[in-house]
Amino acid sequence: MHSTRRQWLQTTLATSLFGAGTSSLWAQSGSPLESLKIVTGFPPGGTSDSICRRVAEKMAPGYAKTAFVENKTGAGGQIAIQFAKAAPPDGTVLLQTPMSMLGIYPHIYKKLSYDPINDVMPVSLGCTFDFGFAVGPLVPASVRTVPEFLAWCKANPSLANFGSPAAGSVPHFIGALMGRAAEVDLRHVAFRGTQPAILDMIGGQIAAVSGPIGEFTQHVAAGKCRLLGATGAKRSQFAPQTATLAEQGMKDFVYSEWFGFYVPAKTPTDIVNRLNAALRAALAAPETVNGLAVMGLEAQSSSPAELAARLKADTERWGPLVKAIGFTAEG
Repeated sequence: MHSTRRQWLQTTLATSLFGAGTSSLWAQSGSPLESLKIVTGFPPGGTSDSICRRVAEKMAPGYAKTAFVENKTGAGGQIAIQFAKAAPPDGTVLLQTPMSMLGIYPHIYKKLSYDPINDVMPVSLGCTFDFGFAVGPLVPASVRTVPEFLAWCKANPSLANFGSPAAGSVPHFIGALMGRAAEVDLRHVAFRGTQPAILDMIGGQIAAVSGPIGEFTQHVAAGKCRLLGATGAKRSQFAPQTATLAEQGMKDFVYSEWFGFYVPAKTPTDIVNRLNAALRAALAAPETVNGLAVMGLEAQSSSPAELAARLKADTERWGPLVKAIGFTAEG
């Protein structure tokens, strides 16, 4: 019995050590993994999904023999993070998420099913983008700037509203902060995505929309709406004729957002480093850069430490802004 138990313990220990070291040996060997699953919290066809698919195309066969996207939709992107949190930390699951789910949600939800710092680990930045503020036919053609729009809202309080892709999103908060700064009751209308909001705007149901700048370009080109301002520190390469909010006298209104790639906590450093190298190469590929540019997104990569620092800065910035707006979400 004692001999059998000793053999069992030796076998168990050896198996445990082998399992703990397998991922490290794989990461050092340079051979591709069998498969990589890139998880997004948003549906097929959307911006987040499109980025994941373009990156997946470049991750195989170098990092993994096959790479595919899995859409874990629901709860405004939270389901995907919950899934990644519970995934094995072996480099087979890669989460892609916007900043909001990690940097803003902790300020608006009393309870979250994940810890943005301790449940997932940063790997690399994926892309950055600015926001735009546009108006449709409900607003007179003489209104050409954001300050002029806010003045028009004061004179027409029954029409003073704007849409955004979601309650609690950065575009929602940008509009709310603009109204607060101008002392205008600018009512928010939440939609499920930017395009539905834009369709209502160009149809005359709402006055304006706040959303990612790339979502407006096709409609502006068609003459269906007017882009009044952009939120970047400098003019967007995707709308160079549009003045920034800072240029229009709103010096503190510089906002952008990013998508980042993460892995489950406790993923070994060597795996994170190998993933980071593969992502940097994928995001630098001309096909990826040009494909993201079509959507108004600027492909960018980073080190894990740089992404962690960026999230920390955004989390600290949005805390007092969310408190000033007074918005909370049920959850």
